[in-house]
Amino acid sequence: MTMQSARVLKENEYIGEISAKKDPSELKRSLKSRHLTMISLGGTIGTGLFLASGGAIHEAGPGGALLSYFIIGLMVYFLMTSLAEMGAYMPVAGSFSTYASKFVDPSLGFALGWNYWFNWAITIAAELAAVTMIMKFWFPNTPSILWSSLFLAIMFLLNYLSVKGFGEAEYWFSLIKVVTVVIFIIIGTLMILGIMGDHAIGFKNFTIGDAPFHGGFMAMLGIFMAAGFSFQGTELLGIAAGETDNPAKAIPRAVKQVFWRILLFYILAILVIGLIIPYTNGNLAVESVRVSPFTLVFQKAGIAFAASVMNAIILTAVLSAGNSGMYASTRMLWDLARQGKAPRFLGKLNKHGVPVNALIATSLVGTLAFLASLFGDGKVYNWLLNASGMSGFIAWLGIAVCHYRFRKAFAAQGKDLSLLPYKSKFFPFGPIFAFSVCGFVVLGQNYTAFMGGHIDWNGVLVSYIGLPLFVLLWLGYKFTKRTKVIPLEKCDLTN
Repeated sequence: MTMQSARVLKENEYIGEISAKKDPSELKRSLKSRHLTMISLGGTIGTGLFLASGGAIHEAGPGGALLSYFIIGLMVYFLMTSLAEMGAYMPVAGSFSTYASKFVDPSLGFALGWNYWFNWAITIAAELAAVTMIMKFWFPNTPSILWSSLFLAIMFLLNYLSVKGFGEAEYWFSLIKVVTVVIFIIIGTLMILGIMGDHAIGFKNFTIGDAPFHGGFMAMLGIFMAAGFSFQGTELLGIAAGETDNPAKAIPRAVKQVFWRILLFYILAILVIGLIIPYTNGNLAVESVRVSPFTLVFQKAGIAFAASVMNAIILTAVLSAGNSGMYASTRMLWDLARQGKAPRFLGKLNKHGVPVNALIATSLVGTLAFLASLFGDGKVYNWLLNASGMSGFIAWLGIAVCHYRFRKAFAAQGKDLSLLPYKSKFFPFGPIFAFSVCGFVVLGQNYTAFMGGHIDWNGVLVSYIGLPLFVLLWLGYKFTKRTKVIPLEKCDLTN
Protein backbone atom coordinates (compact mmCIF):
# COMPACT_ATOMS: atom_id res chain seq x y z
CA MET A 1 0.00 0.00 0.00
CA THR A 2 1.36 3.43 -0.93
CA MET A 3 1.78 6.23 1.62
CA GLN A 4 -0.96 8.21 -0.16
CA SER A 5 -3.50 5.37 0.02
CA ALA A 6 -2.58 4.67 3.67
CA ARG A 7 -3.14 8.33 4.51
CA VAL A 8 -6.49 8.40 2.68
CA LEU A 9 -7.57 5.23 4.46
CA LYS A 10 -6.66 6.62 7.87
CA GLU A 11 -8.45 9.92 7.16
CA ASN A 12 -11.59 8.07 6.05
CA GLU A 13 -11.63 5.96 9.22
CA TYR A 14 -11.11 9.02 11.42
CA ILE A 15 -13.78 11.10 9.66
CA GLY A 16 -16.27 8.17 9.84
CA GLU A 17 -15.72 7.73 13.56
CA ILE A 18 -15.96 11.44 14.39
CA SER A 19 -19.09 12.04 12.30
CA ALA A 20 -20.79 9.03 13.89
CA LYS A 21 -20.17 10.51 17.32
CA LYS A 22 -21.06 14.12 16.58
CA ASP A 23 -23.87 14.06 14.05
CA PRO A 24 -27.19 13.08 15.73
CA SER A 25 -28.72 12.38 12.30
CA GLU A 26 -26.22 9.58 11.62
CA LEU A 27 -26.15 5.99 12.85
CA LYS A 28 -23.72 5.11 15.65
CA ARG A 29 -20.68 3.00 14.76
CA SER A 30 -21.06 0.57 17.66
CA LEU A 31 -20.59 -2.80 15.95
CA LYS A 32 -17.24 -4.48 16.55
CA SER A 33 -15.34 -6.76 14.18
CA ARG A 34 -16.53 -9.87 16.05
CA HIS A 35 -20.16 -8.71 15.68
CA LEU A 36 -19.77 -8.21 11.94
CA THR A 37 -18.14 -11.62 11.49
CA MET A 38 -20.96 -13.37 13.33
CA ILE A 39 -23.68 -11.33 11.57
CA SER A 40 -22.44 -12.44 8.15
CA LEU A 41 -22.03 -16.01 9.43
CA GLY A 42 -25.39 -16.10 11.20
CA GLY A 43 -27.10 -14.98 8.02
CA THR A 44 -25.90 -18.15 6.28
CA ILE A 45 -26.61 -20.83 8.89
CA GLY A 46 -30.31 -21.42 9.46
CA THR A 47 -33.21 -23.69 8.59
CA GLY A 48 -31.73 -24.05 5.09
CA LEU A 49 -28.93 -26.14 6.59
CA PHE A 50 -30.75 -27.70 9.56
CA LEU A 51 -33.88 -28.76 7.62
CA ALA A 52 -33.72 -28.21 3.83
CA SER A 53 -30.32 -29.85 3.31
CA GLY A 54 -31.92 -33.28 3.74
CA GLY A 55 -34.36 -32.60 0.90
CA ALA A 56 -31.48 -31.50 -1.34
CA ILE A 57 -29.67 -34.82 -0.80
CA HIS A 58 -32.90 -36.77 -1.36
CA GLU A 59 -33.62 -34.95 -4.65
CA ALA A 60 -30.17 -34.86 -6.28
CA GLY A 61 -28.17 -37.45 -4.35
CA PRO A 62 -25.20 -36.60 -2.09
CA GLY A 63 -22.94 -35.69 -5.05
CA GLY A 64 -25.59 -33.51 -6.74
CA ALA A 65 -26.32 -31.66 -3.49
CA LEU A 66 -22.61 -31.12 -2.79
CA LEU A 67 -21.90 -29.76 -6.28
CA SER A 68 -24.97 -27.48 -6.27
CA TYR A 69 -24.16 -25.99 -2.87
CA PHE A 70 -20.49 -25.56 -3.85
CA ILE A 71 -21.36 -23.63 -7.06
CA ILE A 72 -23.85 -21.38 -5.25
CA GLY A 73 -21.41 -20.97 -2.37
CA LEU A 74 -18.68 -19.90 -4.79
CA MET A 75 -21.07 -17.40 -6.38
CA VAL A 76 -21.96 -15.98 -2.94
CA TYR A 77 -18.26 -15.64 -2.12
CA PHE A 78 -17.68 -13.61 -5.29
CA LEU A 79 -20.68 -11.44 -4.39
CA MET A 80 -19.34 -10.83 -0.90
CA THR A 81 -15.93 -9.76 -2.23
CA SER A 82 -17.77 -7.31 -4.50
CA LEU A 83 -19.83 -5.96 -1.61
CA ALA A 84 -16.76 -5.79 0.64
CA GLU A 85 -14.86 -3.66 -1.87
CA MET A 86 -17.68 -1.12 -2.04
CA GLY A 87 -18.55 -1.38 1.67
CA ALA A 88 -14.99 -0.84 2.92
CA TYR A 89 -14.62 2.20 0.65
CA MET A 90 -18.12 3.62 1.23
CA PRO A 91 -19.75 2.16 4.38
CA VAL A 92 -23.44 3.13 4.35
CA ALA A 93 -26.56 1.51 5.87
CA GLY A 94 -28.34 1.65 2.51
CA SER A 95 -25.60 -0.56 1.03
CA PHE A 96 -26.40 -1.70 -2.53
CA SER A 97 -29.51 0.53 -2.73
CA THR A 98 -27.28 3.58 -2.18
CA TYR A 99 -24.60 2.18 -4.51
CA ALA A 100 -27.16 1.66 -7.28
CA SER A 101 -28.33 5.28 -6.89
CA LYS A 102 -24.74 6.54 -7.09
CA PHE A 103 -23.25 4.22 -9.73
CA VAL A 104 -26.17 3.13 -11.96
CA ASP A 105 -29.50 4.97 -11.79
CA PRO A 106 -31.48 6.45 -8.83
CA SER A 107 -34.54 4.48 -10.01
CA LEU A 108 -32.62 1.20 -9.62
CA GLY A 109 -31.55 2.27 -6.13
CA PHE A 110 -35.19 3.02 -5.27
CA ALA A 111 -36.38 -0.37 -6.54
CA LEU A 112 -33.54 -2.33 -4.87
CA GLY A 113 -34.13 -0.57 -1.53
CA TRP A 114 -37.88 -1.20 -1.39
CA ASN A 115 -37.39 -4.73 -2.77
CA TYR A 116 -34.92 -5.56 -0.01
CA TRP A 117 -37.06 -3.97 2.72
CA PHE A 118 -40.05 -6.01 1.55
CA ASN A 119 -37.92 -9.18 1.43
CA TRP A 120 -36.92 -8.95 5.10
CA ALA A 121 -40.22 -7.54 6.39
CA ILE A 122 -41.99 -10.63 5.01
CA THR A 123 -39.18 -12.85 6.31
CA ILE A 124 -39.99 -11.58 9.83
CA ALA A 125 -43.57 -12.85 9.32
CA ALA A 126 -42.25 -16.21 8.09
CA GLU A 127 -40.01 -16.54 11.16
CA LEU A 128 -42.95 -15.72 13.47
CA ALA A 129 -44.95 -18.48 11.78
CA ALA A 130 -42.00 -20.88 12.22
CA VAL A 131 -41.69 -19.96 15.91
CA THR A 132 -45.28 -21.04 16.60
CA MET A 133 -44.66 -24.46 15.02
CA ILE A 134 -41.40 -24.92 16.95
CA MET A 135 -42.95 -24.01 20.31
CA LYS A 136 -45.87 -26.38 19.68
CA PHE A 137 -43.30 -29.18 19.61
CA TRP A 138 -43.15 -28.70 23.40
CA PHE A 139 -46.52 -27.01 24.06
CA PRO A 140 -48.96 -28.47 21.50
CA ASN A 141 -52.15 -26.94 22.92
CA THR A 142 -51.05 -23.31 23.21
CA PRO A 143 -52.41 -20.56 20.89
CA SER A 144 -50.13 -19.47 18.01
CA ILE A 145 -50.63 -15.78 18.72
CA LEU A 146 -49.05 -16.18 22.18
CA TRP A 147 -45.65 -17.31 20.88
CA SER A 148 -45.59 -15.01 17.85
CA SER A 149 -46.36 -11.97 20.06
CA LEU A 150 -43.72 -12.94 22.61
CA PHE A 151 -40.95 -13.44 20.05
CA LEU A 152 -41.91 -10.33 18.08
CA ALA A 153 -41.55 -8.35 21.32
CA ILE A 154 -38.11 -9.91 21.95
CA MET A 155 -36.89 -9.09 18.41
CA PHE A 156 -38.29 -5.55 18.65
CA LEU A 157 -36.58 -4.87 21.99
CA LEU A 158 -33.23 -6.27 20.82
CA ASN A 159 -33.34 -3.82 17.91
CA TYR A 160 -34.88 -0.91 19.86
CA LEU A 161 -32.41 -0.65 22.73
CA SER A 162 -29.23 -0.05 20.68
CA VAL A 163 -27.29 -1.37 17.71
CA LYS A 164 -24.79 -2.83 20.17
CA GLY A 165 -27.62 -4.82 21.77
CA PHE A 166 -28.57 -6.22 18.36
CA GLY A 167 -24.94 -7.06 17.57
CA GLU A 168 -24.40 -8.80 20.90
CA ALA A 169 -27.60 -10.87 20.58
CA GLU A 170 -26.70 -11.87 17.02
CA TYR A 171 -23.18 -12.78 18.13
CA TRP A 172 -24.47 -15.31 20.69
CA PHE A 173 -27.27 -16.64 18.45
CA SER A 174 -24.71 -17.29 15.72
CA LEU A 175 -22.21 -18.82 18.12
CA ILE A 176 -24.79 -21.44 19.21
CA LYS A 177 -25.37 -22.38 15.54
CA VAL A 178 -21.64 -22.54 14.77
CA VAL A 179 -20.90 -24.76 17.78
CA THR A 180 -23.79 -27.08 16.81
CA VAL A 181 -22.48 -27.53 13.26
CA VAL A 182 -18.90 -28.12 14.45
CA ILE A 183 -20.07 -30.77 16.98
CA PHE A 184 -22.25 -32.35 14.27
CA ILE A 185 -19.31 -32.61 11.84
CA ILE A 186 -17.01 -34.09 14.53
CA ILE A 187 -19.58 -36.69 15.68
CA GLY A 188 -20.48 -37.53 12.06
CA THR A 189 -16.81 -38.03 11.13
CA LEU A 190 -16.27 -40.34 14.13
CA MET A 191 -19.30 -42.40 13.03
CA ILE A 192 -18.04 -42.62 9.43
CA LEU A 193 -14.63 -43.83 10.63
CA GLY A 194 -16.18 -46.32 13.08
CA ILE A 195 -14.78 -44.64 16.22
CA MET A 196 -18.40 -44.05 17.34
CA GLY A 197 -21.16 -46.60 16.73
CA ASP A 198 -21.02 -50.32 15.96
CA HIS A 199 -19.11 -50.19 12.68
CA ALA A 200 -17.42 -47.87 10.18
CA ILE A 201 -19.98 -46.47 7.72
CA GLY A 202 -17.40 -45.50 5.12
CA PHE A 203 -18.51 -44.45 1.62
CA LYS A 204 -21.14 -47.12 0.92
CA ASN A 205 -24.03 -44.60 0.82
CA PHE A 206 -22.27 -42.75 -2.03
CA THR A 207 -22.61 -45.80 -4.28
CA ILE A 208 -26.14 -47.10 -3.63
CA GLY A 209 -28.71 -46.71 -6.45
CA ASP A 210 -27.53 -44.11 -8.94
CA ALA A 211 -25.60 -42.15 -6.29
CA PRO A 212 -23.69 -39.95 -5.96
CA PHE A 213 -25.63 -38.03 -8.66
CA HIS A 214 -29.37 -38.72 -8.72
CA GLY A 215 -31.91 -37.19 -11.10
CA GLY A 216 -29.40 -35.60 -13.47
CA PHE A 217 -28.99 -31.91 -14.25
CA MET A 218 -32.67 -30.97 -13.78
CA ALA A 219 -32.56 -32.24 -10.19
CA MET A 220 -29.45 -30.11 -9.59
CA LEU A 221 -31.24 -27.07 -11.04
CA GLY A 222 -33.87 -27.41 -8.33
CA ILE A 223 -31.13 -27.61 -5.69
CA PHE A 224 -29.49 -24.44 -7.06
CA MET A 225 -32.63 -22.56 -6.00
CA ALA A 226 -32.80 -24.21 -2.57
CA ALA A 227 -29.09 -23.50 -1.99
CA GLY A 228 -29.56 -19.89 -3.03
CA PHE A 229 -32.34 -19.41 -0.48
CA SER A 230 -30.14 -21.03 2.18
CA PHE A 231 -27.29 -18.57 1.59
CA GLN A 232 -29.47 -15.44 1.57
CA GLY A 233 -28.48 -13.22 4.46
CA THR A 234 -24.72 -13.13 3.84
CA GLU A 235 -25.21 -9.66 2.30
CA LEU A 236 -26.16 -8.37 5.78
CA LEU A 237 -22.55 -7.35 6.36
CA GLY A 238 -23.06 -4.67 3.70
CA ILE A 239 -26.03 -3.24 5.63
CA ALA A 240 -24.10 -3.45 8.93
CA ALA A 241 -21.12 -1.58 7.40
CA GLY A 242 -22.74 1.77 8.23
CA GLU A 243 -22.63 0.96 11.96
CA THR A 244 -19.24 -0.76 12.16
CA ASP A 245 -16.54 1.02 14.17
CA ASN A 246 -13.76 0.26 11.67
CA PRO A 247 -15.33 -0.84 8.36
CA ALA A 248 -12.12 -0.59 6.34
CA LYS A 249 -10.62 -3.43 8.41
CA ALA A 250 -13.68 -5.29 9.74
CA ILE A 251 -15.49 -5.86 6.42
CA PRO A 252 -12.55 -7.42 4.51
CA ARG A 253 -11.75 -9.58 7.56
CA ALA A 254 -15.34 -10.89 7.67
CA VAL A 255 -15.46 -11.56 3.91
CA LYS A 256 -12.13 -13.39 3.81
CA GLN A 257 -13.64 -16.01 6.13
CA VAL A 258 -16.91 -16.44 4.17
CA PHE A 259 -15.60 -18.99 1.68
CA TRP A 260 -14.08 -21.19 4.38
CA ARG A 261 -17.26 -20.98 6.45
CA ILE A 262 -19.34 -22.03 3.45
CA LEU A 263 -16.93 -24.89 2.83
CA LEU A 264 -16.94 -25.99 6.47
CA PHE A 265 -20.56 -25.48 7.48
CA TYR A 266 -22.41 -26.44 4.30
CA ILE A 267 -20.13 -28.66 2.24
CA LEU A 268 -18.79 -30.73 5.16
CA ALA A 269 -22.22 -30.95 6.86
CA ILE A 270 -23.87 -32.18 3.62
CA LEU A 271 -20.97 -34.60 3.06
CA VAL A 272 -21.47 -36.05 6.55
CA ILE A 273 -25.26 -36.38 6.08
CA GLY A 274 -24.81 -37.99 2.62
CA LEU A 275 -22.31 -40.52 3.97
CA ILE A 276 -24.34 -41.52 7.05
CA ILE A 277 -27.92 -41.46 5.68
CA PRO A 278 -28.70 -42.93 2.22
CA TYR A 279 -30.36 -40.48 -0.16
CA THR A 280 -33.17 -43.03 -0.63
CA ASN A 281 -34.29 -42.47 2.99
CA GLY A 282 -37.71 -40.82 2.66
CA ASN A 283 -37.28 -38.97 5.97
CA LEU A 284 -34.75 -36.65 4.30
CA ALA A 285 -37.55 -35.16 2.19
CA VAL A 286 -39.60 -34.17 5.27
CA GLU A 287 -38.78 -30.72 6.70
CA SER A 288 -39.60 -31.42 10.33
CA VAL A 289 -37.44 -31.18 13.42
CA ARG A 290 -38.26 -34.81 14.28
CA VAL A 291 -36.65 -35.93 11.00
CA SER A 292 -34.14 -33.13 10.46
CA PRO A 293 -30.99 -34.71 8.97
CA PHE A 294 -29.14 -33.37 12.03
CA THR A 295 -31.65 -35.09 14.35
CA LEU A 296 -31.35 -38.37 12.39
CA VAL A 297 -27.54 -38.36 12.64
CA PHE A 298 -27.55 -37.49 16.37
CA GLN A 299 -30.08 -40.28 17.00
CA LYS A 300 -27.87 -42.75 15.08
CA ALA A 301 -25.01 -41.67 17.35
CA GLY A 302 -27.16 -42.65 20.35
CA ILE A 303 -27.67 -39.11 21.68
CA ALA A 304 -30.85 -39.02 23.78
CA PHE A 305 -33.34 -36.18 23.30
CA ALA A 306 -31.78 -35.36 19.90
CA ALA A 307 -35.09 -33.97 18.59
CA SER A 308 -35.54 -31.66 21.59
CA VAL A 309 -31.95 -30.41 21.38
CA MET A 310 -32.26 -29.71 17.63
CA ASN A 311 -35.62 -28.02 18.21
CA ALA A 312 -33.98 -25.60 20.65
CA ILE A 313 -31.15 -24.92 18.18
CA ILE A 314 -33.57 -24.39 15.27
CA LEU A 315 -35.50 -21.98 17.52
CA THR A 316 -32.24 -20.06 17.98
CA ALA A 317 -31.71 -20.04 14.20
CA VAL A 318 -35.22 -18.70 13.62
CA LEU A 319 -34.79 -16.00 16.28
CA SER A 320 -31.47 -15.04 14.71
CA ALA A 321 -33.02 -14.77 11.23
CA GLY A 322 -35.92 -12.67 12.53
CA ASN A 323 -33.58 -10.45 14.54
CA SER A 324 -31.31 -9.90 11.51
CA GLY A 325 -34.32 -9.36 9.24
CA MET A 326 -35.69 -6.65 11.49
CA TYR A 327 -32.28 -4.96 11.62
CA ALA A 328 -31.68 -5.07 7.84
CA SER A 329 -35.17 -3.93 6.80
CA THR A 330 -35.20 -1.11 9.39
CA ARG A 331 -31.85 0.27 8.20
CA MET A 332 -32.84 0.05 4.55
CA LEU A 333 -36.13 1.88 5.21
CA TRP A 334 -34.30 4.55 7.23
CA ASP A 335 -31.82 5.11 4.40
CA LEU A 336 -34.62 5.33 1.81
CA ALA A 337 -36.30 8.01 3.96
CA ARG A 338 -33.03 9.90 4.26
CA GLN A 339 -32.68 9.89 0.45
CA GLY A 340 -36.26 11.15 0.03
CA LYS A 341 -37.43 7.78 -1.37
CA ALA A 342 -39.66 6.97 1.62
CA PRO A 343 -41.77 9.16 3.98
CA ARG A 344 -39.46 11.55 5.82
CA PHE A 345 -40.66 10.64 9.35
CA LEU A 346 -39.11 7.19 8.88
CA GLY A 347 -35.64 8.80 8.92
CA LYS A 348 -35.81 9.74 12.62
CA LEU A 349 -33.23 8.31 15.06
CA ASN A 350 -33.67 7.97 18.82
CA LYS A 351 -30.96 8.93 21.33
CA HIS A 352 -29.33 5.51 20.92
CA GLY A 353 -28.97 5.99 17.15
CA VAL A 354 -31.78 3.53 16.31
CA PRO A 355 -34.23 4.39 13.46
CA VAL A 356 -37.22 3.92 15.77
CA ASN A 357 -40.01 4.93 13.35
CA ALA A 358 -38.66 2.67 10.61
CA LEU A 359 -38.42 -0.12 13.22
CA ILE A 360 -42.07 0.32 14.27
CA ALA A 361 -43.28 0.45 10.63
CA THR A 362 -41.34 -2.71 9.75
CA SER A 363 -42.66 -4.55 12.82
CA LEU A 364 -46.24 -3.60 11.93
CA VAL A 365 -45.88 -4.86 8.35
CA GLY A 366 -44.32 -8.12 9.60
CA THR A 367 -47.22 -8.53 12.07
CA LEU A 368 -49.86 -7.91 9.38
CA ALA A 369 -48.21 -10.43 7.06
CA PHE A 370 -48.10 -12.97 9.90
CA LEU A 371 -51.80 -12.43 10.66
CA ALA A 372 -52.51 -13.15 6.97
CA SER A 373 -51.15 -16.65 7.61
CA LEU A 374 -53.67 -17.27 10.39
CA PHE A 375 -56.86 -16.29 8.57
CA GLY A 376 -58.51 -17.95 5.57
CA ASP A 377 -56.46 -20.53 3.72
CA GLY A 378 -53.23 -18.51 3.88
CA LYS A 379 -53.23 -17.68 0.14
CA VAL A 380 -52.25 -14.04 0.66
CA TYR A 381 -49.41 -15.09 2.93
CA ASN A 382 -48.12 -17.66 0.44
CA TRP A 383 -48.11 -15.06 -2.32
CA LEU A 384 -46.14 -12.69 -0.09
CA LEU A 385 -43.62 -15.43 0.72
CA ASN A 386 -43.14 -16.29 -2.96
CA ALA A 387 -42.59 -12.65 -3.85
CA SER A 388 -40.12 -12.34 -0.97
CA GLY A 389 -38.17 -15.42 -2.09
CA MET A 390 -37.44 -13.88 -5.48
CA SER A 391 -36.40 -10.59 -3.81
CA GLY A 392 -33.20 -12.05 -2.35
CA PHE A 393 -31.90 -13.08 -5.78
CA ILE A 394 -32.82 -9.66 -7.21
CA ALA A 395 -30.74 -8.03 -4.44
CA TRP A 396 -27.77 -10.20 -5.40
CA LEU A 397 -28.16 -9.27 -9.06
CA GLY A 398 -28.12 -5.63 -7.92
CA ILE A 399 -24.85 -6.12 -5.98
CA ALA A 400 -23.15 -7.63 -9.06
CA VAL A 401 -24.29 -4.74 -11.31
CA CYS A 402 -23.26 -2.10 -8.74
CA HIS A 403 -19.75 -3.51 -8.32
CA TYR A 404 -19.18 -3.75 -12.07
CA ARG A 405 -20.24 -0.11 -12.53
CA PHE A 406 -18.32 1.04 -9.44
CA ARG A 407 -15.01 -0.34 -10.70
CA LYS A 408 -15.65 0.97 -14.26
CA ALA A 409 -16.44 4.43 -12.84
CA PHE A 410 -13.27 4.28 -10.73
CA ALA A 411 -11.23 3.71 -13.89
CA ALA A 412 -13.17 6.26 -15.97
CA GLN A 413 -12.49 8.97 -13.38
CA GLY A 414 -8.79 8.15 -13.27
CA LYS A 415 -8.74 7.06 -9.63
CA ASP A 416 -5.92 4.85 -8.36
CA LEU A 417 -7.06 1.40 -7.17
CA SER A 418 -4.66 1.75 -4.23
CA LEU A 419 -7.25 4.11 -2.72
CA LEU A 420 -9.50 1.09 -2.10
CA PRO A 421 -9.11 -0.27 1.47
CA TYR A 422 -10.05 -3.71 0.09
CA LYS A 423 -9.81 -4.79 -3.54
CA SER A 424 -11.68 -7.79 -4.97
CA LYS A 425 -9.17 -10.06 -6.73
CA PHE A 426 -11.84 -11.51 -8.99
CA PHE A 427 -12.98 -8.44 -10.95
CA PRO A 428 -14.43 -8.56 -13.59
CA PHE A 429 -15.00 -12.34 -13.48
CA GLY A 430 -16.57 -12.30 -9.98
CA PRO A 431 -19.54 -9.97 -10.61
CA ILE A 432 -20.10 -11.37 -14.14
CA PHE A 433 -20.16 -14.96 -12.83
CA ALA A 434 -22.45 -14.00 -9.92
CA PHE A 435 -24.82 -12.10 -12.23
CA SER A 436 -24.98 -15.05 -14.65
CA VAL A 437 -25.67 -17.67 -11.97
CA CYS A 438 -28.26 -15.46 -10.23
CA GLY A 439 -29.98 -14.72 -13.55
CA PHE A 440 -30.04 -18.42 -14.37
CA VAL A 441 -31.61 -19.27 -10.99
CA VAL A 442 -34.20 -16.45 -11.25
CA LEU A 443 -35.30 -17.47 -14.76
CA GLY A 444 -35.32 -21.17 -13.84
CA GLN A 445 -37.32 -20.54 -10.67
CA ASN A 446 -40.19 -22.74 -11.87
CA TYR A 447 -39.11 -24.20 -15.23
CA THR A 448 -41.61 -27.07 -14.85
CA ALA A 449 -44.47 -24.57 -15.32
CA PHE A 450 -43.38 -24.21 -18.99
CA MET A 451 -43.10 -27.95 -19.66
CA GLY A 452 -45.64 -30.63 -20.54
CA GLY A 453 -47.09 -29.05 -23.67
CA HIS A 454 -48.91 -26.20 -21.93
CA ILE A 455 -47.99 -23.32 -19.61
CA ASP A 456 -49.15 -23.50 -16.00
CA TRP A 457 -50.02 -19.81 -15.62
CA ASN A 458 -50.91 -20.14 -11.94
CA GLY A 459 -47.49 -21.70 -11.26
CA VAL A 460 -45.78 -18.97 -13.28
CA LEU A 461 -47.62 -16.21 -11.37
CA VAL A 462 -46.93 -17.70 -7.95
CA SER A 463 -43.22 -18.30 -8.68
CA TYR A 464 -42.34 -15.12 -10.57
CA ILE A 465 -44.58 -12.52 -8.87
CA GLY A 466 -41.54 -10.82 -7.28
CA LEU A 467 -40.06 -10.00 -10.70
CA PRO A 468 -42.89 -7.82 -12.10
CA LEU A 469 -43.22 -6.10 -8.70
CA PHE A 470 -39.54 -5.13 -8.86
CA VAL A 471 -39.81 -3.95 -12.49
CA LEU A 472 -42.91 -1.91 -11.57
CA LEU A 473 -41.01 -0.13 -8.77
CA TRP A 474 -38.01 0.49 -11.03
CA LEU A 475 -39.85 1.81 -14.08
CA GLY A 476 -42.49 3.62 -12.00
CA TYR A 477 -39.83 5.72 -10.25
CA LYS A 478 -37.88 6.16 -13.50
CA PHE A 479 -40.84 7.60 -15.42
CA THR A 480 -42.21 9.77 -12.60
CA LYS A 481 -38.80 11.23 -11.63
CA ARG A 482 -37.37 11.07 -15.18
CA THR A 483 -34.08 9.56 -14.00
CA LYS A 484 -31.33 8.46 -16.39
CA VAL A 485 -28.41 6.03 -16.22
CA ILE A 486 -25.49 7.99 -14.73
CA PRO A 487 -22.45 8.31 -17.06
CA LEU A 488 -19.37 6.61 -15.57
CA GLU A 489 -17.52 9.94 -15.46
CA LYS A 490 -20.27 11.45 -13.28
CA CYS A 491 -20.82 8.60 -10.79
CA ASP A 492 -20.56 9.87 -7.19
CA LEU A 493 -17.49 8.16 -5.73
CA THR A 494 -17.12 10.44 -2.72
CA ASN A 495 -16.81 8.35 0.41
